[in-house]
Amino acid sequence: MRTQAVVLNGPRDLTLESVALIAPGAGDVVVDIDFSGISTGTEKLFWTGEMPPFPGMGYPLVPGYEATGEVVEADRASGYRPGDRVFVPGANCYDGAFGLFGGAAGRVVTGADRVVRVDPALGADGALLALAATARHAMAGLGHAMPELIVGHGVMGRLLARLTLAAGAPAPTVWDTAPERRTGALGYEVLAPEEDPRRDYHTIYDATGDPDVLDSLIGRLAHGGEVVLAGFYANDVHFKYPPAFMKEARLRIAAEWTRDDLTATASLVASGALSLGGLITHTAPANSAPDAYQTAFGEAACLKMVLNWKETA
Repeated sequence: MRTQAVVLNGPRDLTLESVALIAPGAGDVVVDIDFSGISTGTEKLFWTGEMPPFPGMGYPLVPGYEATGEVVEADRASGYRPGDRVFVPGANCYDGAFGLFGGAAGRVVTGADRVVRVDPALGADGALLALAATARHAMAGLGHAMPELIVGHGVMGRLLARLTLAAGAPAPTVWDTAPERRTGALGYEVLAPEEDPRRDYHTIYDATGDPDVLDSLIGRLAHGGEVVLAGFYANDVHFKYPPAFMKEARLRIAAEWTRDDLTATASLVASGALSLGGLITHTAPANSAPDAYQTAFGEAACLKMVLNWKETA
C-alpha cells in the first residue's frame, strides 16, 4: 500500500509525498484519515530544526499525532471493524520515512491498542483528543491541585480551563499577552498579565512553552505554591533561585498523556462534560499542507490548523 503523507525532509523542507506503508500485522488496524491537526509545539520544533534530541527522530519524517478517521481494515481480534470512527495518535508505519509521530497521512497502519473510538459527529474536533488528554494528564492524579491561574490561552490553555470547570473546581484566571487570544473564554476570565494584581496563586499552570516565564510566575505564587509546566520547552528552563527559595516554590513537569488519560478524556467528551468545540480556527485541504504549516506556525490568530485529507487531490 501507498499513501499521501506530509513529509519533513529537513528543517523548513516540507512536502506532500506518496510513501509506502508497511503491511498490517496481527492486532493492527488500517485507518483512512479524515482530519489531522498541526501541533504548534512539537511539530513546529521539528519544522524549524530546533527540537532537542528525541527518541526515534530523524529525517525524512512524517509528523502528526492528532488524527481521526475511519477503520477500513481490522484484525479479527482487534475489537474494531470497518466503519468504526477512531482517534489515532500517530503511527510508525512508513517504509523510507520515520513515523514521528506519523499521523499526518491519508492512510495509516497502527496497533488497535493505540486507537480509541470517537463519535463520528465530532468531525474534525475529534483530532483534538490528544491535546485534551495531555491537559487531563497535567491535572490528574493524587496531590495534583486544580489550576488557579493558567498562562496561555491557546488550545492547551483553553482545554485546561474547560477541564477545571468540568471537574467542578472554581473558574481559573487565564493570562495571554496577545489581544487576539483573549477571546473565546467559556465561563472564565482572560486577562493580560499586567491587568491581574493577584500574587497569591497556589497553583499556576504554564501552557506557553516559554523557558523565560518562570521568574514572573514564581513572583505570583503564594508561599508553598506550585508551578506546573504543561507546555513543551525547546530550551533550558531557568529561574532565579532566591525568590523561589523565599516562596518555597514547587515545580512540577507534566509529561505526555497515557492510555488512561486518553480513555478518560474520550469519556468526558462522549458524556458532554468536556467540549472540544470552537478550538479549530483554520482548516485546509491536505494538498495545501506546506502553506497550512506556515499559517499554523506564523499567524497568532491561528489557534489550531487542521488538514482535511478528504479534500486531497
